[in-house]
Amino acid sequence: MKFLAAVLLSGALLTSIVAQRPRTMNPETTSKPAPPAAPTSFKAKYEGGVFGYNKTMEGTLTFDDLNNRLIFKDKKTPKEIPIPYDAITSTFADTQKRQPKAAAVASQVPLIYSLPARFIKTKAQYLTVQYNDPDSKMSGITSFKLENKELLASVVTTLAAKASLTQRGDIFVKKKDADANNLAP
Repeated sequence: MKFLAAVLLSGALLTSIVAQRPRTMNPETTSKPAPPAAPTSFKAKYEGGVFGYNKTMEGTLTFDDLNNRLIFKDKKTPKEIPIPYDAITSTFADTQKRQPKAAAVASQVPLIYSLPARFIKTKAQYLTVQYNDPDSKMSGITSFKLENKELLASVVTTLAAKASLTQRGDIFVKKKDADANNLAP
């Protein structure tokens, strides 16, 4: 009996040791192909985050390369929200699951037929931009809702290239200047 227990214990230890070895990965398969370049202008919904613009707005987001900035233009009123490329400190793509308003209302009805409405969710794609504008001394985080995941991926990489951001995992960030850290007071 003791012999059988010792054999089973040693077998369990050997399988756990073999399972802990590192896996080899092919470096060519881990790199993702870069998404295509984003269009210069596309539909977006402003979700908030810029000082002075509290309400959500639907309009277009445009890469203004002549003035080195990203501009959101509202389709109803002539409002413009400019974010200079130099002010952008990070950007990333975000996906959130949300329940549509009709499903939220239907799920509150006290019937057994409203049970499926509780499980209805849609995915929304967001471009999130963190900025720090040295001219206006304003900083914040803003987000724009985009149509699909492919457009979002191309916009994030195009914006990161125009704002001179480097990739860190799934986000793009601006590196601190080495000269600014070495300045003596």
